[in-house]
Amino acid sequence: MHFIAPSAQIGEGTEVGHFSVIEEEVVIGRNCRIGHNVVIHAGSVIGDNVRVDACTVIGKQPLRSKRSIFKDEKGLPPARIGAECMFGAQVVIYAGCELGTHVLVADGAAVRENVVVGEYTIVGRNATVENFCKIGKKCKLETNCYITAYSEVGDYCFIAPGVCTTNDNYLGRTEERFKHFKGVTVRRGGRIGGHAVILPGKVIGEDAVVAAGAVVSKDVPARTIVVGNPARPLRAVPDEQLLDQQGWE
Repeated sequence: MHFIAPSAQIGEGTEVGHFSVIEEEVVIGRNCRIGHNVVIHAGSVIGDNVRVDACTVIGKQPLRSKRSIFKDEKGLPPARIGAECMFGAQVVIYAGCELGTHVLVADGAAVRENVVVGEYTIVGRNATVENFCKIGKKCKLETNCYITAYSEVGDYCFIAPGVCTTNDNYLGRTEERFKHFKGVTVRRGGRIGGHAVILPGKVIGEDAVVAAGAVVSKDVPARTIVVGNPARPLRAVPDEQLLDQQGWE
């Protein structure tokens, strides 16, 4: 037993699991697999050959605390999911998201409102991408990493497990903080090692590497390896590791 609104459009060959809810004006392409207990909110658009596993929610409207710095947004556009995407169990994709083709979002991950994710990117288990972020194509955001609001991650970036990015140097105190509130930027091919911490507004340069456990308090130059707390330059990234040497374009 499931509920499909009369105005929803379900493509040929698509299967819908038990107890799933597909709301008004949803469009689902051909040959999709919608698992058990899935909720797809009104107006969401899903391409062909998409897999959505059990208890996942697509097109959720955000909640706003009265103390939130973000204003309550009315009329966010529906979520848009490209063809060939895959979603694990208990994933939450918010309204206003746009995911390119072949994106994988693993079990327990969350992608907040007003986020764009490029084609072939992987969002790992329990990873979180906060609102107003842009994630490039063919990135890997690994298990339990956290991408703070207002961040930008370029193409071919690697964000290791447990990486924490931040956007508020004032830790929630004083009105001054609103003048400086800013996410992080990871340029094309940037790589960040496990459990590194990136402070607000910092830029990881193209093809740069942040070592595991580093705390980045200054911008990282392109093609440079930084280590330690605070992070400091160690040496240049080896030529054979540079993105242009990988033949991925």
